[in-house]
Amino acid sequence: MDKKRAKKEIGELTKVLEGHNYKYYVLDEPTLSDAEYDRLFRQLEELEADHPELVIPESPTQRVGAEPSKEFGSVKHTIPLLSLANAMDENELRDFDVSVKKILEFEGEVEYAAEPKLDGLAVELVYENGKFVSGSTRGDGVTGEDITTNLRTVKSIPLRLRAGSTKIPSLLEVRGEVFLSIKSFRELNEHQEVKGDKLFANPRNAAAGSLRQLDPKITASRPLSILCYGVGATEGFNSGNHWETLNRLKELGFPVTVHGKLCNEIEEAIEYFREMEKVRDKLEFEIDGIVLKVNDLSFQDRLGARARSPRWAIAGKFKPQQETTLIISISVQVGRTGALTPVAELEPVNVGGVIVKRATLHNQDEIDRKDVREGDRVIIQRAGDVIPEVVSVIKSKRNRASKPYHIPAECPVCGATVKRLPGEAVHTCQNRSCPAQLKESIKHFASKGAMDIDGLGDKLIEALVDKELIRNVSDLYTLTLEQLSSMERMADKSGQNILSSLDKSRDTTFGRFLYALGIRHVGEQTGRVLADEFKDFESIRNAEVDSLESIEGVGPIVARSVRNFFCDGKNKYTIKRLFQLGIKFSEIPEKRSDVLKGLTFVITGTFEKRNRQEMKGIIQSAGGKVSSSVSKKTDYLVAGENAGSKLKKANELGVNLISENKLSLLIRDSIKPDE
Repeated sequence: MDKKRAKKEIGELTKVLEGHNYKYYVLDEPTLSDAEYDRLFRQLEELEADHPELVIPESPTQRVGAEPSKEFGSVKHTIPLLSLANAMDENELRDFDVSVKKILEFEGEVEYAAEPKLDGLAVELVYENGKFVSGSTRGDGVTGEDITTNLRTVKSIPLRLRAGSTKIPSLLEVRGEVFLSIKSFRELNEHQEVKGDKLFANPRNAAAGSLRQLDPKITASRPLSILCYGVGATEGFNSGNHWETLNRLKELGFPVTVHGKLCNEIEEAIEYFREMEKVRDKLEFEIDGIVLKVNDLSFQDRLGARARSPRWAIAGKFKPQQETTLIISISVQVGRTGALTPVAELEPVNVGGVIVKRATLHNQDEIDRKDVREGDRVIIQRAGDVIPEVVSVIKSKRNRASKPYHIPAECPVCGATVKRLPGEAVHTCQNRSCPAQLKESIKHFASKGAMDIDGLGDKLIEALVDKELIRNVSDLYTLTLEQLSSMERMADKSGQNILSSLDKSRDTTFGRFLYALGIRHVGEQTGRVLADEFKDFESIRNAEVDSLESIEGVGPIVARSVRNFFCDGKNKYTIKRLFQLGIKFSEIPEKRSDVLKGLTFVITGTFEKRNRQEMKGIIQSAGGKVSSSVSKKTDYLVAGENAGSKLKKANELGVNLISENKLSLLIRDSIKPDE
């Protein structure tokens, strides 16, 4: 494939995968099956391997997942909570073994710890001196959501570690999967049905939704469980291999799997894979595969990690579960950019214990390739997702009178003309005032990564557009308390809170504003790149395609999209009005100074104002490095209360001490620690 075509396909795949990551990890509303996601992700990996010069920082292959939700505070993981690469069959598990041995330059058999791959929500639990102090979701792998209060309600999570043969460590970060057993899931849905509430689609969504409740009492009412599978940062927790780590966690009071197996070599691990696939439906919880981990921790250290996944572990995925059903009709959804997405409305069918009614058809090319028609009997598959995919059509059962399906020439929402532009995979509504586009544009504008307008939920946005109180994004800043209070279930206090959020959002950053505008192909990272390059709005508004394309990370597709956006008359009007209504930029640089450049810090003890993760972030933002252990190379120990053994060692080595308050002063005033 030539470079030009590869660049185009990489851009399209990146957009699809980024959208799915956001919906899956942040909204818990997945729109792709695992099988489809894996196929697209692998396709992107292969293209980038063939054209490494086209790899961009915002590519899904360079990140773990997507961003945390705005509903909770954020927590930065001390060690990234990576996801796993997938093996789709036994031969790929063997390939993994070959790769491990090659990197290690090891000629013997590698020992693997094998465990079931639970279909739940990954979390991290932090314990200091044996006490549970905080808990968070995986988030994007680097930063997660702070759900400490909700995790405290999960009965299988110990709030205090058990003293026994394993000494209680001063710091222990434990990784695990929160889930609902199949029995508990069924009982929960029965309870929901009795109350007349919406039923959960599957156990994973029920677990994720339960943990992300703002009211901990709701979480406490849900029968959640956890199985722990590893550790992050530790102090005073020694282990030589993964299997020993699991046993030590069990001794400390953590639930670990009873279905795991220590395998002496890869063929034994593959036999375990076969056995687990046979019994998956007999287990008390849902699994979608197994996880193999190199057992020796020194081997794990040598193998290291990629940007997105460790090289010492892999997920062996089971064959997707499939069923046959009928396509009753094909409907079309209209998105923020006007893109029309066809969706198959299905005769309800039970797939792996979940009733599914819809399947995405992606675009016209996908419909044509599979020759999907209304009235077709089709095979669908689900691999943990709410919306499954159509695998194939059973053409022997097709009605002879059926006709090929074509995306309508007119928008189903506003009736405007629909076009497919040259080189594009999607059809788009040409009416920029289409209510469907307007609703999605406002949702995007108000989202966390954009203008971050708290309280402006999807239902309220839809109602405001339906009542024609908003005809343009800029109309948000003309809303009155009287208008908001007139909305259903909206009290004066809630309306005032939204007005306060709108007023607060007027003061934003240039990068956030560019992302909020909804320029096609411009995500959060690209918005920041453009803001760093142009510094002010006039410069980017007048930039030509060549100038835009010369920026690292901005290709021809993005460059043309940006140029076309700022040449559009309606966009010019919207931007001018937003500035008239008070939008202004106050940039917040990611790195405040280099005052700590070249210095290494160790953090220990508890602090009055911040936790350890926050202290680490402050030091790194000023150019400093943070280590987990005290040595002769340590420049300063940031010591709080109950500092323990690290303080003793620092005194023995003559390492300088610094307090929490002194750290704040040196960041604020750019003074040296010893001044």
